[in-house]
Amino acid sequence: MRIHILGVCGTFMGGIAAIAKEAGHDVSGADQDVYPPMSTQLAALGVRLVEGYEAPIDAGVDHVVVGNTMSRGKPVVEALLDSGRPYVSGPQWLAEHVLRDKWVLAVAGTHGKTTTTSMLAWILEYSGLKPGFLVGGVPANFGISARLGRSKYFVVEADEYDTAFFDKRAKFVHYRPRTLIVNNIEYDHADIYPSVESIIWQFHQLLRTVPSNGLVIVNGKDSNIERAVARGLWTPRVTFSAADRAADWFGAYDSIGAESRFTIFEKGQPRGPGRWSLLGQHNLENALAAIVAAAHVGVAPDVSLAALAKFKGVKRRLELRGTFGGIALYEDFAHHPTAIAMTLAALRGLAPKQRIVAVMEPRSQTMRMGVHRDTLAPSLAGAERVFMLAAANLGWNPGTALAALGERLVVTTDVQELLRRLLAELTAGDHVVLMSNGSFQGLPELLERALASRATRA
Repeated sequence: MRIHILGVCGTFMGGIAAIAKEAGHDVSGADQDVYPPMSTQLAALGVRLVEGYEAPIDAGVDHVVVGNTMSRGKPVVEALLDSGRPYVSGPQWLAEHVLRDKWVLAVAGTHGKTTTTSMLAWILEYSGLKPGFLVGGVPANFGISARLGRSKYFVVEADEYDTAFFDKRAKFVHYRPRTLIVNNIEYDHADIYPSVESIIWQFHQLLRTVPSNGLVIVNGKDSNIERAVARGLWTPRVTFSAADRAADWFGAYDSIGAESRFTIFEKGQPRGPGRWSLLGQHNLENALAAIVAAAHVGVAPDVSLAALAKFKGVKRRLELRGTFGGIALYEDFAHHPTAIAMTLAALRGLAPKQRIVAVMEPRSQTMRMGVHRDTLAPSLAGAERVFMLAAANLGWNPGTALAALGERLVVTTDVQELLRRLLAELTAGDHVVLMSNGSFQGLPELLERALASRATRA
């Protein structure tokens, strides 16, 4: 079967391409601004890439799969609609061609989806279950974001963003999970959702799809999840928390360091010690959710804990890029105030007395619209120094919005100026975290190279 994917260089659609290729299909795709690593990953898979959206779709294509970055007005979309050819969204294709006969384990929530999905996929892999998976990032244990797998189990990151220009439901309603994790629910994606109520409504539609012989695993300290559940739940529910011992599953750190140790409890009874190289209470909650989900398919908690001891994390999720002249450089995907605060709290747990330097780019549509500007300063309060790369057309004034940070704050619109300011100030002992859900205009690579060069000359 010949499949052509529009928007193929996105993480999700690139994952669809990888799965389709593994299933034996002939796959091609189109995208704009094509660049590594996705372009090289797709080339290595044998996926033919068309750069730009001007070229017509080949007449021999059997299925056209449309990514949610596509919109009316793009030449290829208009030509597709005018042709009368059938087309589907990425989530619909995945549901119909991959998930239909699988035991689907889905991970949803505003924060932590990628890490939790990666943990769960790795636990099942470690246990010998050979799952398929599709993750919105690259788990280091696998080195790939998606695969078809060789068993009945499939782990999917269940995104609440809309499906396509012709299907405004959340992506996750297509997946029909038997095991569902909901990490948290907060207001985000202001470009498509007018309020948190509209997001809760979408999550409730997801809850409606879980069968009564399935399992819903939820954060026990999230009021918005409770509001979604209150609208109706027909499936057994298990709660987890690293903040509330009354949850069905609770976890607490015993020590924090390069290798942290923790203990997990079920119904107040210890179920085993764990150790790993990850940081933060949020990651401990991610782990609890993954452990419970794995138990639902028969993996014992002690096996899950052994797997997590070997879990290597996910690219750009508080990823240590290296230490250069005593300066620890991390990269993180945080782009929401809650995620920013959790990232900084995790670093503070590791480095209680060192200076934390937060460097962020308000790039997401929600952030650019200014929806979170009033909560951004408190989320950055855990850093001794804050640098912001602000787009020239940002819809709000960061100097005003972050005035509470006082002299800790530096705002610039030029990445080279930001690089110069960082190099002039960073010193041994600093823990520097770069936070953006985009390329950060190449700053991670620029800063790493400059720090490495400086350390070599010293």
